[in-house]
Amino acid sequence: MANEEKDSVEYYSLLKDFRAEIEVQEGAFFLCFWLYLMSSTAFPARLIQVQSSATEGASFLVLSEKKKMVLLPLGILHKEAPETCDLTSLSEVPHVAMETEFPMEKWIHIGCEVSSDFVLLHIDGEIAGKKAMSPLFNKDSISGGLTKITLVCGGGDDNSLQGYVHNHKVLPLTSSIMEYYAKDPPLQLSIDNSSASEIEEGSDGVWSIVGGKASCRRIFSLDVVLLDAFSHPINKELEVIASLVYADNGAPVEKTSDGEAPLLASQDGVEFASCDRPSKMLHGHASFKLKISQLSSKCDNRMFRIMFHMPKLETYPFLKAFSPPILCISRNRSTRMSSRLWKRPASANDQLNLSQLSGLDDETLELHHSSIHEEKLSPSSKRCRLGQEDECNSHSRTANQVKNVARRSDSLEELDDSQTDSESPEARNSALKSTSSSRNPMSDATIFKYCLAGLTEKTLLLKEISSTASNEELLSFSHQVSLYSGCSHHRHQIAMAKRLIEEGNKAWNLISQNKHQVPWESVVFEIEEQFMKIAACNSRALTQQDFELLRRIAGCQEYLAQENFEKMWCWLYPVALTLSKDWINTMWSSTSPKWIEGFITKEEAETSLQGSRGLQESGTFVLRFPTSRSWPHPDAGSLVVTYVGSKHTIHNKLISLDQMFSFAEKEKNAKPLQDLLLAEPELSRLGRIIRSR
Repeated sequence: MANEEKDSVEYYSLLKDFRAEIEVQEGAFFLCFWLYLMSSTAFPARLIQVQSSATEGASFLVLSEKKKMVLLPLGILHKEAPETCDLTSLSEVPHVAMETEFPMEKWIHIGCEVSSDFVLLHIDGEIAGKKAMSPLFNKDSISGGLTKITLVCGGGDDNSLQGYVHNHKVLPLTSSIMEYYAKDPPLQLSIDNSSASEIEEGSDGVWSIVGGKASCRRIFSLDVVLLDAFSHPINKELEVIASLVYADNGAPVEKTSDGEAPLLASQDGVEFASCDRPSKMLHGHASFKLKISQLSSKCDNRMFRIMFHMPKLETYPFLKAFSPPILCISRNRSTRMSSRLWKRPASANDQLNLSQLSGLDDETLELHHSSIHEEKLSPSSKRCRLGQEDECNSHSRTANQVKNVARRSDSLEELDDSQTDSESPEARNSALKSTSSSRNPMSDATIFKYCLAGLTEKTLLLKEISSTASNEELLSFSHQVSLYSGCSHHRHQIAMAKRLIEEGNKAWNLISQNKHQVPWESVVFEIEEQFMKIAACNSRALTQQDFELLRRIAGCQEYLAQENFEKMWCWLYPVALTLSKDWINTMWSSTSPKWIEGFITKEEAETSLQGSRGLQESGTFVLRFPTSRSWPHPDAGSLVVTYVGSKHTIHNKLISLDQMFSFAEKEKNAKPLQDLLLAEPELSRLGRIIRSR
């Protein structure tokens, strides 16, 4: 273990300690290194400067006021060398600059090739800029007389320059930068969002987790993954510890008044202080089942974060991973409502301006086109987007009403029909009469239990109901849930429940042959056959990368148990059902262009939009299925468009498929989805997913 830890970090050093002594050959040298800059780094900033008898203090590598990396020639006379990193003083001095902003808190490989004839800047193995030196400049240059220089950090002692360097090398002039770029990449610890469960996420990006007393708190799951700079999982025998800290200052959260640890790890039904139960990494992943015992309300309503780190390596910020801010609430507290009001344009001709939506990942994108008629929504319509359980509240009850329902859990047969702020008595009574007049085998208690339940409880409830209910009864139940939850997005998941469960059981029985677990390699063909049958597509098979993602979702390694299969099936079945729709099936079957390039994670999609010189051009997008949405999540099987926005930032927007399908059914001449996407103002070209083989 000690050797593994040493191998992982022996080449990491603080940027302020950077020092490279270079033998200059005929006024030229070639230097490369990995650089990680903290977001707190002040800019403009002189990152590296030259120290020699003639050019002491001259800037060599700087971060401009626009956060662009700039490389300066070696041979600038001391009197011309800029003593600050203000590029306005470089108007007469040749230099090379990146075209885009330098990414913060991400490992970037930098290559600096300098000679008396040119300067060349490499970013992540590719040329970011080249500048030829004029004969006039060379005449006044002193580089030809240099035989040895020393490069050091130029940040001074004010701690404004915060970063790390990994594996800096002085290369032979004939070297290939790609050889060293691919060799010994640095590592970074990240949260695997595809593994999260039982976590609600509000429109402000804050997680809501039910915690507190032992009888109330819920288990939630989360994985972290150790990746190299190319987003490849690294198999190292390391341990990871989870702890709870305050979101505002990173200080540890105190124990509860009962002396209980604020964050608990659950193993085999037994709770332990999370700091006493590290999780071992397996194939680069460490899995956690956690509970929070400390409530935000007991801590002045402050928010928390979960910090993951590896023992003895916690001094390196890139080997830590932090969750989004967390509001830990009690079970009786109502779900936080979105502060964002989602309204559709007044007419169908109005297109959705993506830039007006907030930058939250996986928000709803409703596509509009002149050939599609808009449906009328209630004036109070709103969509509350949650990370693992999407509670949609169109004409939902007020917080007090939800609390009343929760308090009366033993007598839910009596419906609370008090008036809400957004409904008239006539409208409410009409809805109730319509509901009560129809055949409804499900009790009000069952309906309210489903509306208030977490994702795991919804799954168990649907399994129980589907075992005896007919398809018609499930449709009626889905209507009731949609009415009382104010969310039409539940209908699709409830309606597919019976078929999903029955076909899943048949598939598992066929795969397992009454065995408790089966080798993963022996089941991939059966999984693919089931997928292609449901998706109604025989022209496109699943790839090895697709199966790897399915295995990660299943949470298994070499062997697949029924529990793992059900996790995978609850994600795969809604995806296959979506692909069976004509609009999506055509896109999935298309190979040129390939509109949907298999099963990918959010991280892979975002990485594909980041070229060697920074982000690709604005409007570039890729389509993916969100890996954090499994049945019966309302958005299971939906599509997400990941794209580069107008301000060169990456956005993730959830496409409202239920709206789209209803449009497609009503409009015989509805345009294909790809045409609707390209009609959006901020989507202009399809990107490509570059996947390692």
